[in-house]
Amino acid sequence: MRLRVSPNGRYLVREDGKPFFWLADTAWELFHRLTLKEASRYLEDRAGKGFTVIQAVALAELDGLKTPSASGHRPLIDEDPTRPNEAYFRDVDAVVRRADELGLTIGMLPTWGDKWHKGGGVNCIFRPDNARLYGRFLGARYRNDPIVWILGGDKLVGDDEERRTLEAMAEGLREGDGGSHLITFHPIGQYSSAIWFHNAPWLDFNMIQTGHTLDRDNYNSVLAEYCRTPVKPVLDGEPGYENIPHAFDAANERLTALHVRRFCYWALLAGAFGHTYGCNDMWQMWAPGRTPMIGANLPWHEAIHLPGSGQMRHARALIEQGPYFDRMPDPSLVVPPNTSGPEYIGAARSPDGRYALLYTPSGKPFTVRVYLLRGARLTAAWYDPRTGERTPLPPVETGPWKTVAFTPPPQGPDWALELVSGA
Repeated sequence: MRLRVSPNGRYLVREDGKPFFWLADTAWELFHRLTLKEASRYLEDRAGKGFTVIQAVALAELDGLKTPSASGHRPLIDEDPTRPNEAYFRDVDAVVRRADELGLTIGMLPTWGDKWHKGGGVNCIFRPDNARLYGRFLGARYRNDPIVWILGGDKLVGDDEERRTLEAMAEGLREGDGGSHLITFHPIGQYSSAIWFHNAPWLDFNMIQTGHTLDRDNYNSVLAEYCRTPVKPVLDGEPGYENIPHAFDAANERLTALHVRRFCYWALLAGAFGHTYGCNDMWQMWAPGRTPMIGANLPWHEAIHLPGSGQMRHARALIEQGPYFDRMPDPSLVVPPNTSGPEYIGAARSPDGRYALLYTPSGKPFTVRVYLLRGARLTAAWYDPRTGERTPLPPVETGPWKTVAFTPPPQGPDWALELVSGA
């Protein structure tokens, strides 16, 4: 399956022009730590929950050069990027193709950032010359597979040599796959790919990472990229993970399904073309016997069932049922004050005003400027982000300068509100 950017520059579409909703899971250590049988179990679960993309790393973060994979193979011979180990990449091939069988696209990071960023120490093995060759190898190998390339890997681009290394890798990927796959860049927390590469001809869409805290306002970060010119699609590729301790401190409160729902709906209503879910135990495929990172405390095969992952499908369903290509953020729908922080109400609508979608994370009443919407009467419904069920409301009358207060149902706390013009 080939993906491309939509004609309006805001979304991704399939070859036939139909929308492609990016609903990704973060599985950085998928190729490194799981056997093919385990990987298949994981992929089947994610496909069954409506995910469309799996973000994984070819040269993994957690000692991915020196510690063999679950099948006993290291990715490179003598840690030389120009000498890939065929046995290791045959295993990667098998996972990529199993994902394809399940309708999943792999968002593949050619390498984690410690292997091109000078701060990676002994792991820093890439330079512009070998990065191009490695990129060409990967591009050619997966030319016909469902892949999106994600350069970067959680590091700053520290100097011109690092930039040239990344650009060379991107050029190598293009040479290898003939331009058949999209490319983006995964930055360090609180940064955007646009800072370094917005105008790069190979960067097809922007990715931000808003990071792992309870109170992160990712709607501002997404909206900033949505407003950047020239227009490119934007995605929060690493928001706060479910079951991760706030600010990486294991003594702190952990992020829950509520937090990951907030980040998802906030991003979508601020203009993101999709969203990436993550779980602290899942990205590292933690299991007893492995050193837990950032307070991991659930084996991956248990964490796979945490509620947040199963609830992401409802966000996808809601967006796919709306006017997909016309969704635009519009915070002015909410009557001030719309507080920032964890009670912020996200809002979007279609340009013609026939459709609006709002999200409240707090369950508190809020007031909508319905006069900004088209038609004398609106149909309205609450949408439950935990279940995907709708609760119809009485028709809403509009009129000049009219506003209407809405009180979410008591179950919650978070709800989405749909408003659709009836005439």
